[in-house]
Amino acid sequence: MTENNTRSPSIATLTLNPAVDIAYEVPHLIPDQKSHATSTRYDPGGNGINVARALKELLVYAHSCCVVAGNIGELLQKLLQHHLDDPHCVHVEGETRVNATILQGDPATQFEITGIGPRVSEPILAEVRETFLGLCKDGFAVLTGSVPPGVDDHFYGDMVDRVRAGGGQSIVDAHGALLQHALPHHPFLIKPNSYELSLLRRRELPTLEDVAKEARAIQREGVQYVCVSLGGDGALLVGPDGSYFAKAPPIQVKSTVGSGDSMVAGLVAALAHGQSPAEALRLAVACGSGTAARPGTEIFSHNDLDELLQITEARVLDI
Repeated sequence: MTENNTRSPSIATLTLNPAVDIAYEVPHLIPDQKSHATSTRYDPGGNGINVARALKELLVYAHSCCVVAGNIGELLQKLLQHHLDDPHCVHVEGETRVNATILQGDPATQFEITGIGPRVSEPILAEVRETFLGLCKDGFAVLTGSVPPGVDDHFYGDMVDRVRAGGGQSIVDAHGALLQHALPHHPFLIKPNSYELSLLRRRELPTLEDVAKEARAIQREGVQYVCVSLGGDGALLVGPDGSYFAKAPPIQVKSTVGSGDSMVAGLVAALAHGQSPAEALRLAVACGSGTAARPGTEIFSHNDLDELLQITEARVLDI
């Protein structure tokens, strides 16, 4: 991808519950004993922020809107200056959360702990809505991640309607009630993983064909594109013009943190710039795999993508 100097179409990400992500690498965790890290990394976190980080790595300009609070929020803002193109922060009382990822060497295990964000009042939420809608305009709005205390499960669905009223299109990457309530509002694209899709459809999905059929059923109900991530197996994309599957390239997985967000960035970057759904899926899988090959909370490097794309193919599914 190359940078869009005209910044059109607009792309904006929303992060209501951001975090400072800390990743520790430790040889081994011992109960009731102090474990010394061999490596520590700090990154700005939250799904929408991760999507914006990945878009910047793709050289695609994106606006981002997030809620920050307290001393941790000040640290987050400093980190954002180095990782995002155009961060917009709305301040609230309380303290921005801290998330921790622990990568144990022996046996190789990943542990993740997520914090609780500050409560967001309705007046602040109204300010966030206005700021975000002004950023995405008639472009692409990425609504992703958890919501903090004070925000109900209908928020993303309401935002899909507001974005559409402004001429834009929404990408929703959430789970549980947030996603369930957003579906009747017909977002442009959703990206559940296979487990989340099984919960939505209330059935087990043991085969690729089962996943594709349920994704197609949701697409026919009014969501234009349904992308389902399948972990190390790759991903599939169902849209009005066909269904596609891309197998993940062979990599050594080091951490899955941010991999799904990198996939969303690849999809948005490609579709916003007129690439075909098959090419969008290829880029998404390459981005997700590139991030999974990085330790802790790192994301893929732009320099990795050419090689990953060469070994990532999208094939047509007859579903």
